[in-house]
Amino acid sequence: MPIIRSMLDNDNYKFSMQSAVLKHCQHVPVKYVFKNRRPEGKFNENFVARLSEELDHMSSIAATDKELQWFQDTCPFLTDEYIEYLRNYRYNPREINAKLVDGDLQLEINGTWDRTILWEVPLMSVISQLYFTHCETDWEHDEIAQTNALIEKGDRLKDCNLADFGTRRRRSYDMQDLVVKTLKKFPKFVGTSNVHLAHKYGVKPIGTMAHEWLMGISALEGLRFANRHALDIWSKIFHGRLGIALTDTFGTNVFFEDFNGYLARLFDGVRHDSGDALDFAHKVISHYKKLGIDPNTKTIVFSDGLDVDTALKIQKELDGLVRISFGIGTHLTNDYAGSKPLNMVIKLSECNGVPVVKLSDTPEKAIGDRDAIRVAKWTFLHKPLDEL
Repeated sequence: MPIIRSMLDNDNYKFSMQSAVLKHCQHVPVKYVFKNRRPEGKFNENFVARLSEELDHMSSIAATDKELQWFQDTCPFLTDEYIEYLRNYRYNPREINAKLVDGDLQLEINGTWDRTILWEVPLMSVISQLYFTHCETDWEHDEIAQTNALIEKGDRLKDCNLADFGTRRRRSYDMQDLVVKTLKKFPKFVGTSNVHLAHKYGVKPIGTMAHEWLMGISALEGLRFANRHALDIWSKIFHGRLGIALTDTFGTNVFFEDFNGYLARLFDGVRHDSGDALDFAHKVISHYKKLGIDPNTKTIVFSDGLDVDTALKIQKELDGLVRISFGIGTHLTNDYAGSKPLNMVIKLSECNGVPVVKLSDTPEKAIGDRDAIRVAKWTFLHKPLDEL
């Protein structure tokens, strides 16, 4: 059976960003690049052959009328025009260039931003599932054991607002399906990033924006104030909906320089995705207080490689100081003893011919062309150009 079976088997923020791109910057050429951060994880010819088959199958997938009606009813920020676009959208495998070089997967996506934006998440899901089917096979899926483990995790997190963020690096479609089916029984399970599974199980699709929105806008509107431009454009498109802002694209300190009183009041909260979570939270709380905003009216969404113990530690320290929610991914959808998940990304590399970067609050997570990173660090951090 094919891995991707629905156009909605994707994360919610890909659709919201596609909608924004169609509104603001159609037909802009972009390039995405795959990076495997786990170099001992090698691929093989069987993997490449099956990947080609999966890509061919994806070209035949179309959103159904029932899916689209539910999606628009559930997410009223989606306009009639966007729903029609999605109705006619088809994946084009010619936008993918993948090859095997000495056991390493080299993969690029090229095309216009409005078209290629949907590839990243399902493609990573396919890569992960095929890798653990054809490359690393010394593991087994025990549904009863996995269900019991998920129930234990859900019980320990029963007082936390919890969402599944595990589509991109899931072990398999069936494992993420099990996650949502199991955790939806817990009262504080707020939803899943996966729109298809949200539809299937009657939970909320969760997600706002990803790094690529701010990275792309940095190429189109200017690097120095890219956060401000990206959030301002976003607010004009969605009129106050989808109000969680991503903070670490160029570093949190840079973000706070742009997150002025207007934007801080307009957006419902922020998302943490790199660096020390508690240090970040206290900076956010302090920033809101300096602006005369009660932090308890705002939300921090934590989503950086969380497990149960980390989430509980954050919950305990921040209780009563600010609203908090957790988006947990790999720890839910790819937690197998003795078999580590792939540590991989597919990131925007160029937008409109301009190299783009993500600096992050974790230096080793920086992404982009070497010279572009140097320029970004000079622009934001005032580091000399001969320093990385």
